[in-house]
Amino acid sequence: MIKAIFFDIDGTLVSFKTHRMPESTVKAIEEIRKKGIKVFVATGRHFSAINNLGDVSFDGYITMNGCYCLAGKDKVIFKQSIPQSDIETFIDYLENIDPFPCLFVEENKLSVNMVNTDVQYLFKLLNFIEIPTKPLEYYRDKEVFQLTAFFTKEQEEQVMQSLPNGSAMRWYPTFADVISTGIDKGVGIDRIGEYFGFTASETIAFGDGGNDVEMIRHAGIGIVMGNADESVKSIADYVTDSVDNDGILKALQHFDII
Repeated sequence: MIKAIFFDIDGTLVSFKTHRMPESTVKAIEEIRKKGIKVFVATGRHFSAINNLGDVSFDGYITMNGCYCLAGKDKVIFKQSIPQSDIETFIDYLENIDPFPCLFVEENKLSVNMVNTDVQYLFKLLNFIEIPTKPLEYYRDKEVFQLTAFFTKEQEEQVMQSLPNGSAMRWYPTFADVISTGIDKGVGIDRIGEYFGFTASETIAFGDGGNDVEMIRHAGIGIVMGNADESVKSIADYVTDSVDNDGILKALQHFDII
């Protein structure tokens, strides 16, 4: 029996074209909740950057790719930051070896060390909030939960040597989300489930990006959107239509959830 459904935001709940949830998705979530099934967001975004879900209600949130989980909108039930030693060595890398842009995500705010065209494109792609720019020295004594770092796949091996206790997840070629090793959206499902009283086997997870892979594998049913890369589709229990073609509604109907 399905007791909870987890949804990624960008490319899953929300279209990259419209920056909104399709009406079919809004109505589908209403029907799910009427049946007593709980619904959760599972995103790489910081909670303050969730600006595109309208007035749709959710029972909780996995944010920052699993390292910050909330019951409702304000009860923190799990958090895991990147070790401070890694932040120090990463800052040294940016200062002395390769100065690329990075979003530093703290518990209650996020900021960036510099902005270039790649950062500007990301903000446009996600219809993102404007965030302040701060010097690297600012972050040396800060608790950082996630880095959205603008290095390519080819740079990744070298960069991650400066983050020995971190893991990189990529859903776009120009950047990767880095969080503490051992944390992902699948871990978030478990922490949420422990709080609300269900197991991963009683869940469905929807996603489309590389940072959704562990969640899709971990859920009882892992569903991948039709707009996802083939590498993500290959691990799905079911591949539905794209976000813009009512993919969530169609999948829920396929599994007789609504």
